[in-house]
Amino acid sequence: MPYSEPVRLTVRPISAAEHLAFVRTRGSVSFLQTPAWGRVKTEWRSESLGWYDGGRLVGAGLVLHRPVPRLERYTLAYLAQGRAIDWNGRLDRWLDPLAGLLKGQGAFAIRLGPPVRTDTWSAARVKEGIADQGVRRLTDLSGGRTDPIGAGVAGQLRDAGWLPRSPEDGFGAGQPQFTYEIPLTGRTEDDLLRAMNQLWRRNLKKAAKEGVEVTADEITAVDDLKAFHDLYVHTAERDRFTPRPLPYFTTMFAELSAEAPERIRLYLARHQGELVAAAILVRVGAHAWYTYGASSTAKREVRGSNACQWAMIRDSLAAGCEVYDLRGITSTLDADDPHVGLIQFKAGTGGRAVRYVGEWDLPLRPTIYRAFDLFMRRRGR
Repeated sequence: MPYSEPVRLTVRPISAAEHLAFVRTRGSVSFLQTPAWGRVKTEWRSESLGWYDGGRLVGAGLVLHRPVPRLERYTLAYLAQGRAIDWNGRLDRWLDPLAGLLKGQGAFAIRLGPPVRTDTWSAARVKEGIADQGVRRLTDLSGGRTDPIGAGVAGQLRDAGWLPRSPEDGFGAGQPQFTYEIPLTGRTEDDLLRAMNQLWRRNLKKAAKEGVEVTADEITAVDDLKAFHDLYVHTAERDRFTPRPLPYFTTMFAELSAEAPERIRLYLARHQGELVAAAILVRVGAHAWYTYGASSTAKREVRGSNACQWAMIRDSLAAGCEVYDLRGITSTLDADDPHVGLIQFKAGTGGRAVRYVGEWDLPLRPTIYRAFDLFMRRRGR
């Protein structure tokens, strides 16, 4: 919203209720910037902070404090995909008081992921890039759209001493720099189907013909969540990633649904009574995210994953969302790279690939920051 910047803003802790009330005044914020998310991340200490222009709350954010091994009084202060502030202007007015407060609390560094885009590429351009042997990454593609606000944010952070953390492929220890999303504003289901590629439309018809049924629940039964997790662990073993434990998802559903009944929903796709795919959708205001998914190795031909995605897209559209977010992709367009299958699957939905500013660190206590960075590198994180 339009905002006239004051000479100085102040930052101080606010209650979860104050934070949530501010979130509700926005069109959307990242679900990682809601008070409930702090209660999901039980291994970190969390707090809500508010930015004030005099007595008026003009910004809010969730900070997760990660202790330093053997130096627990020092923390990495992490603001994932946040905060809910005005990013189009002078950032020192927002970031300087934040740094002062967090350093006084014992933070040795701040890690920040501005929710600001720098570039977008259409599904058609992504497809052309994969077919072009001379193109290896999204950033090699011409014909994308550059956002001057994102470029300005990156420039201001660099000039202020912040250090970029995002690796070349966009995947690191934090949130992905490259994502894939489907714009929903002003579109119908038919519009969305026409934008999908032929394979996606064929797979959706196949799922319908085979009788795949997708159910969705906001208040999830224990048995349903356990069934999702069993399939998710199976998926992790097949695709070679480390799964999160069941209690993580139990807490996630309990905390997010308590904050807002529509916040989180579990989708289960069954074929002849057998679970073949499952997914979790999170929504804050006008933005919906596909956050976790799972699929069976057997019966892949009935296309349960496609049916799950289509159900989530349709429900997001019906809820008035502006964006359906399929979350992270790598930047690779190399046909020989095993990661290219992820972007191919998501690009088949239509939509666009998006590059964000990425995550940045501001060292507040350089010696401790260097020691922590070395510790994390040795862990391979």
